[in-house]
Amino acid sequence: MCTGKCSRFIAIALYPLALVSVICNIMLFFPGWETKWVSEEGNGENRITPEVKYMGGLIGGGIMVLVPAIHIHLTGKKGCCANRCGMFLSIGFAALGVAGAIYSLSVASVGLANGPVCSVKGTWTRPFLNDSGSYLSDRESWAVCTEPKDVVEFNLGLFATLLLVACVELLLCGFQMVNGLFGCLCGTCNEK
Repeated sequence: MCTGKCSRFIAIALYPLALVSVICNIMLFFPGWETKWVSEEGNGENRITPEVKYMGGLIGGGIMVLVPAIHIHLTGKKGCCANRCGMFLSIGFAALGVAGAIYSLSVASVGLANGPVCSVKGTWTRPFLNDSGSYLSDRESWAVCTEPKDVVEFNLGLFATLLLVACVELLLCGFQMVNGLFGCLCGTCNEK
């Protein structure tokens, strides 16, 4: 496969991954599928998991991967960017995608390790904060969170999805850096 076609393949794969990352991050703002937890911060209590507010999925896995995906896609097409210079620039853009994927991966990892913010006997807290993520294998301990309903499963599913998507984005952008180097040295194989 020539470097231009490989770039196009990588970019097309990055588009849905960036979209999934953005959607997961937005959904994390509404635990239990309710909007009231975003607006309720009574008595200084935070009702949204702090890692959600870092927007790793929106900024890192979304925007910081989408921008390189657009340029990488252009290097795979015939035209202004499908040349050695375009492939050289794709290395830098892919590096931006790697940085975004690492940011998303880091935030999702911390979010999984620390657990969600929830109501425990009427007090809003992070009950799993100091157990180093061991709550993940102890499903019975999840019952300690009474509000929002099923918040542990909700956060676990979405942060795990963000983690998986960020890993795939990291691999694809890293591979594009290598592909861009070969494209810069050898050309894109696109006939004029």
